[in-house]
Amino acid sequence: MDENLLRYTLRVNRRLFQKFRFIAESGGRSANKEIEQYMKKRVQDYEMKHGEIPLKDSKD
Repeated sequence: MDENLLRYTLRVNRRLFQKFRFIAESGGRSANKEIEQYMKKRVQDYEMKHGEIPLKDSKD
């Protein structure tokens, strides 16, 4: 597994996730990839408004 990939358990309402998965699959993505795209967009929007988010060099 790529060491840059982080495993994260998401707890979410089952019906909400089923609807989210439907949306993801209708766009040709897995639910995981759809979440990743939302995260990328959110970070990009935040950084456009507030500047780059500084990160510590860590494996967390």
